[in-house]
Amino acid sequence: MLRKTSVAAAVLVALSSLSAQAEGYKLLEQSVSSMGNAYAGRGAQITDATLVYSNPAALTQLQGEHFAGGLNLIHARTRYDDVNAVNARGLPVQGRDSGNVLLTEVVPFAFYSQQLTERLSWGLGFYVPFGLSSDYQQDWAGRYFADETAVKVLSLQPAVGYKLTDWLSIGGAISLNRAEGTLSKYKDHSGLCELGSGIAQLAGRDLSNPAFCDSHYEVAGNDISLGYTLALHAEPVSGTRLALVYHSAVRYTLTGDSEITNTPITAATAGDTPGLIAVAPGLPLVDASTGRFAARDFLSEKSRLALTTPASLAFSVDQQLSARWSLQASLSWTGWSKFRSIDIISTDAEPSISLSTSSSLQGEGYIGYIPEYWHDSYAAALGATYQVNPDLTLRAGLAYDENPISSQHKTARIPTSDRLWLSTGLTLQLSPLRSLDLAAGVMQMDEVKINEFEYNTLDQQLGAANLQARYNNKAYLLGVQYNHRF
Repeated sequence: MLRKTSVAAAVLVALSSLSAQAEGYKLLEQSVSSMGNAYAGRGAQITDATLVYSNPAALTQLQGEHFAGGLNLIHARTRYDDVNAVNARGLPVQGRDSGNVLLTEVVPFAFYSQQLTERLSWGLGFYVPFGLSSDYQQDWAGRYFADETAVKVLSLQPAVGYKLTDWLSIGGAISLNRAEGTLSKYKDHSGLCELGSGIAQLAGRDLSNPAFCDSHYEVAGNDISLGYTLALHAEPVSGTRLALVYHSAVRYTLTGDSEITNTPITAATAGDTPGLIAVAPGLPLVDASTGRFAARDFLSEKSRLALTTPASLAFSVDQQLSARWSLQASLSWTGWSKFRSIDIISTDAEPSISLSTSSSLQGEGYIGYIPEYWHDSYAAALGATYQVNPDLTLRAGLAYDENPISSQHKTARIPTSDRLWLSTGLTLQLSPLRSLDLAAGVMQMDEVKINEFEYNTLDQQLGAANLQARYNNKAYLLGVQYNHRF
């Protein structure tokens, strides 16, 4: 018992220290044994304790007690070039017009299952179901649209499976999920940075403040919420295993702080600050002591951001062809259409940032708004498994994952397209009670072009701000998983 407790504690430490995830929102990396088949047949194959997540109903097929824990190494590269950006006044934004966004991250998981009776089994799992990360160089030309984007969901899930008949089992699970997210970018402030000394043409003298070029906005928040899983596992004919698994949507309200540096002081935000002079309508106030536009070094406002991770439904087949060969297939649906927009709204009794942003965004208390309008997507996978001998199993798979973002809504934060996965793996039987899974995969995407604008909550374009760029994405995955039967 001490040994199991120590393993669980180590997994909790690893999960709590996990930072940014692979480029993408939904993560599949909760099973290295399934990765070898490109996740084809997942939940239908009787593999190991990772079934706690992939199909609780199939736990009834595992005899005794099982542990499975592993790590997935994700190395992703986004190459961007042909960047062309203009600010709200239509002036060119100077900066890096090409570069790389690199990510190397480790994603851990651990699962335990136990057969209580011939019909009833249960399990417990720690895993990462969703994650997203990108972090641009500070001097890139698209900094007014995106800097850092990070979303991370950690899940703790108890599950139960019950055998209704010799060939049919049902299962379910409740997941406790902690989500946290960060969004940041540099602020345009109506083009005051690029206008620079050209402000003299509007005000009659040079009032420019270089601090506006370093104005940076960031919002971060977290929340805890519950989700559930419903599952079926069947073997109506010997050698033909079927699985149907539904993972629910999970709704979060991420609460935290919006923070911004070096913001212009306007008549709406001046309050009782002394020494400020109005020079022209629509322009910031002037600091009488410097003769330049006045700026606040730092503002913070309590805010919230709604986030819904999507529901999914997967159907899988594992077909035994002979004593050595089997084929796997899966078809899945993900309900991304619930993701309509990113809405950052003030919850502060004494607002500061939203005093100036809510009017332009046409929404009371609004600090930020990004339209998304994703659509539901489908994925398909095919795999093959070959039992070389009792101690060695080989796997291979191919998968296609439809991108949920239409061309007109692709952004610098998630510049992705349809994905093609190729993977291979093996299982080594180390002893009658121990085995090791190894897998490797590569993900390829088509070239992506974005043409991004800023909008208010009525989906009306704000100013002339625009970002155009071209992206090429690629990712490599390596996984290792240790399995132990007690």
